[in-house]
Amino acid sequence: MPTTSPVSLSGRSVLVTGAAGGLGSRITRLLADAGARLTLVGRDESALQAMGIDGATTVAVDLSTPDGPARAVEAAVAAHGGLAGIVHAAGVVAFGAVHEVDDDTVDELFLINALAPLRLLRAAHEPLTATARADGDAFVVTISGVVAEKPTAHMAAYSASKAASWALAAAASGELRRAKVRVLDARPPHTETGLATRPVAGKAPSLPEGLAADDVAARIVRAVVEGERDLPTTAFAAG
Repeated sequence: MPTTSPVSLSGRSVLVTGAAGGLGSRITRLLADAGARLTLVGRDESALQAMGIDGATTVAVDLSTPDGPARAVEAAVAAHGGLAGIVHAAGVVAFGAVHEVDDDTVDELFLINALAPLRLLRAAHEPLTATARADGDAFVVTISGVVAEKPTAHMAAYSASKAASWALAAAASGELRRAKVRVLDARPPHTETGLATRPVAGKAPSLPEGLAADDVAARIVRAVVEGERDLPTTAFAAG
């Protein structure tokens, strides 16, 4: 349920992973427009710099490594004196039946889609709870997507990695509720971010036209501001 009053993002330190991606870049710009002090995380420093977000800290890091998420959190705290929110918009996709997906592909899917948000939560626990004690609210957003609710044939490994992300968010939400840290999972339907054209393995099947990335990004940021704690697929279908 939403909180009783909107959450201000102005002047608050927010870390965004996948910040130069198809969805992450749109979320980043909306957060910047709302006055957030941003730490932008991705593998490509030049892509982060090219976004031209005034005052943003950029961190080129591989989130699939054991220390990558902690390095991102440390950079945000060092640059902005604390951390009020995280948006984990980094993600990878793979296509293919279970017997076709090799171990390296499965590892990459789970390292980015499931283990990275877990490691981010672990690394950010102290600064997030400190902010929540001071301000009354802090937040973490994960984006597991529709396949977490509706696992899809020929995307089994990808679906499983995203379902793990959803389970993590649901359990962590209960753990952190008393500390006033919201863990919000978003499960939008297929969205036109271009991710399906860049799989780490396999080839995308024929997909129906997805939602506009701008609309999905706006819905996620609105949920943060309005204090929501879950965004199921139906929250996007309803507009």
